[in-house]
Amino acid sequence: MNHERLSMRLERVAIHIPKGSLLADIGSDHAYLPCYAVTNGLCEGAIAGEVVEGPYQSARKQVAMTGLEEKIEVRKGDGLEVLNPDEATCITICGMGGTLISSILESGKEKLGMAKRLILQPNVGAANVRSWLIENDWELIGEEILEEDGKIYEILIAEKGDPLRPYRVNKQNGIMFGPHLTKEFSDTFIKKWQLEKKHLQRIIEQLDESGRSGLETKRNGLKSQISVIEEVLEG
Repeated sequence: MNHERLSMRLERVAIHIPKGSLLADIGSDHAYLPCYAVTNGLCEGAIAGEVVEGPYQSARKQVAMTGLEEKIEVRKGDGLEVLNPDEATCITICGMGGTLISSILESGKEKLGMAKRLILQPNVGAANVRSWLIENDWELIGEEILEEDGKIYEILIAEKGDPLRPYRVNKQNGIMFGPHLTKEFSDTFIKKWQLEKKHLQRIIEQLDESGRSGLETKRNGLKSQISVIEEVLEG
């Protein structure tokens, strides 16, 4: 992967960047995404934010190597603190857990004034991100699910709007499974939840094998989750 050819996961993220945006890529690592977006005319300019010294230096080298210093600014800082208020119009946060992504958004809410779109790619815990979006009046306008190198990823695209619009049918299931993903019901979606069901079943087996008492509440909770998954997979 480099600035000319991204991973499939980041290519799908890049597709959703609105033309003419000022992009802020938080946790940018080598700055491949902003370099790709600027080079391909997907955005007018970009900010690459990175909190760790090594990736920060890698991002600076990448931007210099591609000759994009006038279009991309690399900044070191934690989450959205690298931004000025009312600066970025599109924000991408990719390759982290959903809890961390939600925490970054919550801590930097005052920096979202000019943001028209959020493109969020949690590795796990997408439900946490959906909950944050609802609570903060961001409407989930689209979702993608894809498999790459044996891992399944979800991409969430949100804009300011009616946060409950996608959840008219079943809010609780929508938060867990993704309202758009449930409708599309792709093979990758089915595979993800079949694997999750097997994972929960293994945990129940381990609880049974442990012979410990007082685990009935946990066991019942896991069985309830499995029932919900089976209900969704059965359509």
